[in-house]
Amino acid sequence: MTRTLTFLGLESSCDDTAAAVVRLRDGRAEVLASVVAGQTELHAPFGGVVPELAARAHVEKLDLCAEEALARAGLGLGDLDAVAVTAGPGLIGGVISGVMCARGIAAGSGLPLIGVNHLAGHALTPRLTHGLAFPYLMLLVSGGHCQFLIVRGPASFSRIGGTIDDAPGEAFDKTAKLLALPQPGGPSVEAEAARGDARRFSFPRPLLDRPGCDMSFSGLKTALLRARDAVMQAGTLHAGDRADLCAGFQAAVADVLAEKSRRALVAYLAENPPIPAFAVAGGVAANRAVRAALETVSLAHGALFVAPPLALCTDNAAMIAWAGIERFRAGIDDATTLSARPRWPLDEAAPAMLGSGKRGAKA
Repeated sequence: MTRTLTFLGLESSCDDTAAAVVRLRDGRAEVLASVVAGQTELHAPFGGVVPELAARAHVEKLDLCAEEALARAGLGLGDLDAVAVTAGPGLIGGVISGVMCARGIAAGSGLPLIGVNHLAGHALTPRLTHGLAFPYLMLLVSGGHCQFLIVRGPASFSRIGGTIDDAPGEAFDKTAKLLALPQPGGPSVEAEAARGDARRFSFPRPLLDRPGCDMSFSGLKTALLRARDAVMQAGTLHAGDRADLCAGFQAAVADVLAEKSRRALVAYLAENPPIPAFAVAGGVAANRAVRAALETVSLAHGALFVAPPLALCTDNAAMIAWAGIERFRAGIDDATTLSARPRWPLDEAAPAMLGSGKRGAKA
């Protein structure tokens, strides 16, 4: 019988302040409470996330979110087994805010402290929601990251492909900005695309002419800019043109992700996993067109397709609490060594795809 574990999770890597309580009992995971305080209105006037403003907002909200999550779960600190917190990668001000808050809670309550890689939180979410067995193929697709991983264990990830420039979520945000749509860009572009004709504009499908699972989305964004300029009249973009541009852009992203997923599945299935499964997580996984394309590819290859609920695809603390439980069960306790990391690749043995610097590899 698996020991019952109840964790408080904290997440503050970008512009969502989140806290959650997750319990593992009798081998089954349950999200007892999940609180997310977004910052969309705070950053809206600037057209994107302002790191300094985000960090200050996290400082103001982290303890309140933690208190609310515990209240919703009907628990106190004495009912917890440990505290898990995002320790990177992310905007360093926000990551530091979360780590310091978690340190205070753990020190004051005498609880173990577990540092979690934000990307591992996404990558392990299918085990929280569906109990997926290792190893499985994961497409982590978000605003800052895009990579294919074979998830072998709580701290064992093999990267087999990724973006060499913009992540899809970043491309969606930039597209929304080019088309004067509100941020965050993903939902705005998807809503416009639903009213548009995806066949009107012929956008490129980058890197499909090259082998492997690596991706590129920067050129697609540039192609959209040129198409926009070609149809604008006296500096004005008509609603129909905007919808068609969004539809064409979204279709191009979905096609690239689908084809690269097909190649990644071939590589993964060559290892003969006992229960083949393909999972997707991250903010862009909330896009319905992308989900549908990926599910079609997965089923065609005989792999179980897993997409967590939309609320667990975007940044949240339930995934951090769960990843903390996974690491804790593996014997990891970071209380004395935990530090905030702006960069933290999941597969640290793989060469950096986006360069490196004093703070380490970017991806």
